[in-house]
Amino acid sequence: MTTTYVTAGTLKERTTYWLERIAPFGRRQSLQPQHSALLVIDMQRYFVDPSGAAFLPSAQAILANVQRLVRAFRRARRPLIYTRHVHHPGGLDAGILADWWGDLIIEGTPASEIHPAIAPRRTDKIVVKHRYSAFYDTELETVLRVLKIKDVVICGVMTNLCCESTARDAFYRDYRTFFLADATGTQSEEMHMASLLNLAYGFAVVTSTEALISQLNR
Repeated sequence: MTTTYVTAGTLKERTTYWLERIAPFGRRQSLQPQHSALLVIDMQRYFVDPSGAAFLPSAQAILANVQRLVRAFRRARRPLIYTRHVHHPGGLDAGILADWWGDLIIEGTPASEIHPAIAPRRTDKIVVKHRYSAFYDTELETVLRVLKIKDVVICGVMTNLCCESTARDAFYRDYRTFFLADATGTQSEEMHMASLLNLAYGFAVVTSTEALISQLNR
C-alpha cells in the first residue's frame, strides 16, 4: 500500500495522475443532473473505521469526498442510494464468498452499518446485497427505473470489486455510468489504477469529485 494513495493531503495529486493515465482511453460525456442518482457503495464501518476487520486506509482517505458528493446530491434534490454488503449469521447467503474470504460482514452488527459521517436519511434508499454487484439479486434496477434514472454516479469501496462490478452491470443495462477516481478506494494503488483503466476503456466516464459536482450544479 503506497502512502501517496491513502494520504488525504496527496489525494488530489494522485487523482491528477490517474486521470492523466486514463485520458487516452476515456470518454467525454456530461452528467444529466435531472436524470442522475448517486450510488454510495459499501461505505460501512467494516471498511471505514480503523477498528474494522477489513479497514481500508483508502476508505478513510476518500471519506471527505464521499461526504461532498452526498451533500451535493442532497442540495440538488437528486436520489441517494446506499448499499450495505451483509450476510446472515449462519452464512446461509454467503456461498463461495465464505470460501474465498473466510471473514464476512454479519447483518445486524455495528460493523455492517454505514459510517455515521455519511449516514443515510429516512428518505434515502438502502440496498442490501450479498454479492459484489449492487444489481445482483437486489431491487436496485427497479428503483432506478421507477426514478427514471439515466446516469448513475458511483463512489465507495472497493474500487476493483463492488464498485467496478456495479459499474459494469450498470453499463450492461444501458445506464451512463460516472465513476469517481478520488471517491473510490481499495487495497492498493495498483489495483485502483487497473480498475480505472478498464472502466475508462469500456464502461464508464472516470472523473473527479470536483468535476462531477460542477456538472451537477449546472
